[in-house]
Formats: sequence, C-alpha cells, structure tokens
Amino acid sequence: MATVLAIETSCDETAAAIVKNRQVCSSAVASQIKIHQQYGGVVPEVASRSHVEMVNGAIAQSLSEANLTWSEIDGIAATCAPGLVGALLVGLTAAKTLAIVHQKPFLGIHHLEGHIYASYLSEPDLHPPFLCLLVSGGHTSLIHVKNCGNYEILGQTRDDAAGEAFDKVARLLKLGYPGGPIIDKLAQIGNPKAFSLPEGKISLPTGGYHPYDSSFSGLKTAVLHLVQKLQKENDDLPVKDIAASFQETVAKSLTKRAIACALDCGLNTIAIGGGVAANSGLRQHLQKAANAHNLRVLFPPLKYCTDNAAMIACAAAEHLELGHTSPLTLGAHSRMPITDVMDLYPTFRRYLSCVNRG
Repeated sequence: MATVLAIETSCDETAAAIVKNRQVCSSAVASQIKIHQQYGGVVPEVASRSHVEMVNGAIAQSLSEANLTWSEIDGIAATCAPGLVGALLVGLTAAKTLAIVHQKPFLGIHHLEGHIYASYLSEPDLHPPFLCLLVSGGHTSLIHVKNCGNYEILGQTRDDAAGEAFDKVARLLKLGYPGGPIIDKLAQIGNPKAFSLPEGKISLPTGGYHPYDSSFSGLKTAVLHLVQKLQKENDDLPVKDIAASFQETVAKSLTKRAIACALDCGLNTIAIGGGVAANSGLRQHLQKAANAHNLRVLFPPLKYCTDNAAMIACAAAEHLELGHTSPLTLGAHSRMPITDVMDLYPTFRRYLSCVNRG
C-alpha cells in the first residue's frame, strides 16, 4: 500500500504523520490546548497563527521519526474539510507546496473519514461493511461504512454534539477547557446515580421517537437547572456527582442508539471514532452492551481518538491506492457532509462517469 505523509490542521492540533500499510511510521502532534484554555475555547484566528508557527516543525519531526526520504513518499495529503477555514488553509497550503516541490500526488481528506480510519490503525485487518459511531466536539453520527469513500449517515445529533455538550457542562461547573477529560476524571469518583437527567429524544411526525438520532441540548439545559437549584440549597456544589450523572446519561444514550442501529442493519462490528471515544464511561457501557449482543466493538488507542495526522494519512493511503487524487485547486470547506467525500477527487469521478457511459 502507498506511503503517505499527511498534515492535519482542522482545529487546534497541528499534526503530521506518515503511514504505510495501515502502520504508523511516525506521528507528530503539537497541541494548542494551553494556548486556548485562557479563552475557554478555540479562537479561530489564534489557532491559524499557531498552525503557521508549528506546521514546519511537525512535518520535519514526522520525516525524521520515520527515517524516510522524500523519494520514499508516494503521496501528500491534508485535511480539507470540515473545520476552521483559516486553520485548514495552513495545512492545505503546506501539503500542496510539498506536492509541487517533490512532484507527488496531492489528496484532500475529509476529517470525519480520518476518524473512521483511526480504527484501521489498530485493526489493520478491519474491512467494511461496519458501523462507525463518530463522537467528537463538532459531530455525533452513526455512519454505515460501506467502502472507502462510500458512507451513509443513519443517525446524527439534531443539536449539540456529544463533545460540545461535555465542554458546555464543564463550563457550567467551572471546570475549565477542554471539558471532556475533566468530566471523565471526576465521573470516575462520583456517583452516576446521584441525579436523574433526561435523555434527549427526537420525536417522529408519525409518533414515537427516532431510533438513532440524538439530542444533547436538553440534557445540557437540565444540568444548568440542576446546578441553579443546588446552588440555592447548598453552599457546596456536588460537582463529582453531577459530572458522573451527566456522563452516565450521555454514555447510555449513545450506547443504546449504536447497538440498535448495528442490530437493525445487520452489522456485527461497531468502530468508535472521535475525541469522545476516549471517554471511559462510553467505553464501559458500549463494550458491555456489545458483548451482550455478540457484537464486535473497536476503540482506537487514546492517542488516535483526538485529532491527529496518522488517521488522515491512513485514509489518504487507501484513496491513493484506488487511484483517487485531488486537484491543486482544491479549497478548504468549513462544512461538508461525509457523504460527499468523493467530490474531493473529481478526476476519478469523471473517469467513472466515462466508463459508465461507455
């Protein structure tokens, strides 16, 4: 399989990696968490400037760790969607420049497809079809992975993403940013049964509830009302118990939908991707439920749950093997559904169209 160097700059991690045969040759990640903590969240302009400062170092580190020369690299990739446009442009510009200088194919990669491919890094024998539960700060989706570049969204959040809900609840509890790891740590020593919180449900016009779609906005509001009520009654807020109860509700909600979706669609493997895949509560609930239904559940190593370039390189390597490349005119997209992945490789699409007409 192709050896690909990839760059990831969609949000607040500057990363570069080299992957071959679904094996990570090197992976460099420069986090901006400390930079953005003082603001309580990611500031797009600050993120873009930090990427400019860090991207060359990440690329150099990745090449050095892999002990490879440019002649041994088959293609160069970068995340092009979705994400912060200014941040994406830094990685795209770097990747395109390297592709021109070293005369290599260039590939734009969809960030969410990268999260799907994170599971391939620890399970190189994984093959579609399977279900991916993608849970991050900006996305919560159940995706039927049919093949490379061929995806169907079966369920998604109607409002806040799971990771976004963790950050907002952490802000309510004055825990700092990012909220996910802090809440997870507190939840492990809190009482998950201390408070009953509502699971978000999406009503159907014909009655009943959508079996796979989720909602976390109402849960976040319920935590707000709980905090306000407890503050009036007590001097000390039971933060650990609130964190544990909140995490328990999210984990059970995601688990119920993922298991139901897999069983209904006849898929025996569930791969988890995105930053919330690192959450201990979700891992425990989903693994237990999967075992009960004889389903296989795959969690990437923690270092590949959050944004990284290894997952981007893994996806790019498979696209390159299939003959997919992107034009150097490819732009950055703040939003793009994963179902439109093949639009990033227009030459291949035109080729297929000609073959089908012939």
